[in-house]
Amino acid sequence: MIIVKGLHKTFTTDNGDIEVLRGIDWRIGVGEKIVIVGPSGSGKSTFLRCLNLLERPMAGKIYFDGEEITAPGCNVNKVRAQMGMVFQHFNLFNNLTVLGNITLAPVKLKLASKDEAAAHAMKLLERVGLADKKDAYPSQLSGGQKQRIAIVRSLAMRPRVMLFDEPTSSLDPEMVGEVLEVMKALAEGDGDSEGMAMVVVTHEMAFAREVATRVLFMDEGLIVEENEPAEFFGNPQSARLKEFLSKIL
Repeated sequence: MIIVKGLHKTFTTDNGDIEVLRGIDWRIGVGEKIVIVGPSGSGKSTFLRCLNLLERPMAGKIYFDGEEITAPGCNVNKVRAQMGMVFQHFNLFNNLTVLGNITLAPVKLKLASKDEAAAHAMKLLERVGLADKKDAYPSQLSGGQKQRIAIVRSLAMRPRVMLFDEPTSSLDPEMVGEVLEVMKALAEGDGDSEGMAMVVVTHEMAFAREVATRVLFMDEGLIVEENEPAEFFGNPQSARLKEFLSKIL
């Protein structure tokens, strides 16, 4: 579904250029659940943001369903409509109700009528246990509830891929579980999300063990190791991954 070839990304700072991605080659198939782990500053979030061109790579190519989305003239908004993204911070519109937040994009982009978007939104809200919050405003929600709404808002676009950038990192520990449960349910799939691919940057190793079809370890802008969860955690090959796991497990 997504193919990445020779991806490079450099940021210019007051202290000079910092090469954050140093030649990433990678691919994900339909329905795969990929979890990316690694130390802070390893390039995980930048890589994720490059996948839907929120960050523009300096070199390399990204293909989505066979189309090069890094090519000049590519309709980036059309690509992003098929890649839902959930951030560390919820980015909800405080002046809109929960239902308003969820239906805004599908209606504005003419993907659904107002009634169709609302019906789909209610179905999704029921799925995450928040149907009773449809008329609430973000300020009236807990952090865990806000993040579940942010997930639903992305799902309302009926994406083929969901990207999660450390979705639990800004939550209180007691709220992490409720968001991870929603993500686990998404991974298992139903009529709406079956076959949907997921790419998740997270520090939640138990989630990676349970949900991932593959786990990636990134360090210093490179994918150092990649394997299915049992082998990744039980039989790491690189010295750097062994060192990383010894500190967090």
